[in-house]
Amino acid sequence: MSDVLIDARGLHSYYGQSHILHGVDFAIHQGETVALMGRNGMGKTTLIKSLMGVVRPKEGSVYIRGTPSLDMPIYQVARMGIAYVPEGRGIFPNLSVKENLLLAFRQGVAGRVDWTYDRVLDSFPRLKERLGNGGDQLSGGEQQMLSIGRALLTNPDLLILDEATEGLAPLISKEIWRMIETIRQSGIATLIIDKNFEAVTGISTRNLIMVKGKIVLEGSAAELKSDADRLKRLLGV
Repeated sequence: MSDVLIDARGLHSYYGQSHILHGVDFAIHQGETVALMGRNGMGKTTLIKSLMGVVRPKEGSVYIRGTPSLDMPIYQVARMGIAYVPEGRGIFPNLSVKENLLLAFRQGVAGRVDWTYDRVLDSFPRLKERLGNGGDQLSGGEQQMLSIGRALLTNPDLLILDEATEGLAPLISKEIWRMIETIRQSGIATLIIDKNFEAVTGISTRNLIMVKGKIVLEGSAAELKSDADRLKRLLGV
């Protein structure tokens, strides 16, 4: 049985007349941690949304666990073990922290229940202190913790994080990275977009850089750092 969770080939995605993805090939395997990097506007979020079915590519194919997924409704993609923490977090502001978490809980694809309500609260003590607060009463960091906790309660095989720590205070970012490392060690595959090169490459097993809708570079952190001039041109680091 293949360990490929998502396999995308030749993706061309548009917003109106704007051609964003230009023939992107992308795959992610069980248990790996992939960093997707690039300057703003290079197509990273569009790639994620194309994989999830939020954006429908005009050309190309996406397979989830070997099943064509481009015609699937988004909820069915999620039920195949893919959890998405979007930029902006996407929590329900009119629901309490407890309600946001409980509505998300379900068994994983094979009936697995590694993440429970209690485990999420043990992992994010700040949320335990704010169970009765509305989603719109949380700080940005707390909202991100809630969004990640809610995604984990779907017991996914792949967790996608778009701008995992953008705009968060350093101490909160450190807590988020600690949690992502815990998720990685648990065997859940992760796809992470973040601008903190050192932090994201410190836990990734594979790194991709996008430029103008194409993946132009792939390698380990050491391989990327070995060409500092090119890395600076592509990322500004």
